Amino acid sequence: MEIRVLRYFMAIAREENMTRASEQLHISQSALSKEIKKLEEELGHTLFIRTNKNMKLNDEGMLLRKRASDILTMVDKTAEEFSMLDNITGGEIRIGCAESIQIKYLARVIKSFKEDYPDFVFRIFSGDTEPVTERLERGLLDIAVIVEPPNLSKYNYLPIPEKDRWGVVMRQDGHLAEKTSLTFEDLCDLPLFTSQQSIRADFPHWCGENIEKLNIAGTFNLAYNGSVFVREGLGYLLTFEHLIDTSKESGLCFRPIVPVLETSMYIIWKKYQIFSPIIELFLKKLKENFT
Repeated sequence: MEIRVLRYFMAIAREENMTRASEQLHISQSALSKEIKKLEEELGHTLFIRTNKNMKLNDEGMLLRKRASDILTMVDKTAEEFSMLDNITGGEIRIGCAESIQIKYLARVIKSFKEDYPDFVFRIFSGDTEPVTERLERGLLDIAVIVEPPNLSKYNYLPIPEKDRWGVVMRQDGHLAEKTSLTFEDLCDLPLFTSQQSIRADFPHWCGENIEKLNIAGTFNLAYNGSVFVREGLGYLLTFEHLIDTSKESGLCFRPIVPVLETSMYIIWKKYQIFSPIIELFLKKLKENFT
């Protein structure tokens, strides 16, 4: 299975059309068709549902698209790292980030770092701890910022100075908006939205086994999407303070929960990892700021 052919496959998967893909790749349609046919023969499975006008992925094709995406990302990342060995005026760093206002600390370091290395490029992947650390393990990310205590046997880490405070985002015209803070009893009968990670890792510290009494109406990986549901009157969002616009014009407000629940953040990277020069310099900059 050649990298070149995987790129051909991904082009067809994106375009869903052999002609458009061949034009994008600057090769003839017949040559592209032969390469994909050989790939299917090599794998022992067809990859597309073919019609007169379109080529849509079948189940086997969807599996290959996921694997090919990871493979090509790693190939491109490896090529980028080698190109950076002789050039430390710039380069690329891939960072996984949880949603938090505390990302401001990372942004400040990046801003300062770019003054010394103006060609430095950062690529951010946002998500909960599980998908972020999974990508870190697979080598698709260099560094991650997570909101769970790191596994010290696998990762080096730096703590972020501030913690995030939990609370509820609700409509300003809701009956609870008059309160300055909310208790567990206030929330018991409400339709609540939050992340799967917080249900598992955060709220047991706040309400213990009583978490089963909360009415979790839905879950979101991104708080902004949850806030749209709140604005439309579907429920209440449990999230960090400062993630959602709660200005007067937004129609939303934030109320902290009591007892206070706070979450710490950590910058992590794999132990014994060999990094490119630009990443080593960036880690040094992080350590100068957070130790």
